[in-house]
Amino acid sequence: AGLARHFGSLEAIEAADLPALEAVPDVGPIVARRVRDYFDQPANVTLISDLRAAGVQWPDLPVTAAASLPLDGQTWVLTGTLEALSRNDAKAHLQALGAKVAGSVSGKTDQVVAGPGAGSKLTKAQSLDVPVMDEAALLEFLAQHGVVIQE
Repeated sequence: AGLARHFGSLEAIEAADLPALEAVPDVGPIVARRVRDYFDQPANVTLISDLRAAGVQWPDLPVTAAASLPLDGQTWVLTGTLEALSRNDAKAHLQALGAKVAGSVSGKTDQVVAGPGAGSKLTKAQSLDVPVMDEAALLEFLAQHGVVIQE
């Protein structure tokens, strides 16, 4: 998803060189090399061409400068049960706003979203004075940024 949002189209990813791929947040030299190697393999180029010929389309995504996203540079952690939306959906919405969604709390965590049943991650967030919000506050935050969740 990060590559798609960064480049906007499959064609742009296919054409990207190693420095362009490494410029994507959370893509280092190993992932960049694997992506580049994938698109350099003739069998993969043929597969993508055959899929296009069969009518498969990959919709372009709007490319937004990361710095203009409201959560650019922030790390968020989800813990406990979310009821109005799945954890994957919450993660996707936060990533679309520029956040990195991590699996553990650290001193670098900017915000924790804690649902019922939150355990050690919530305790650690509290011990580190990391701000914590519940799911209702998350839904309100997302709505303020144009993401409306149908309950």
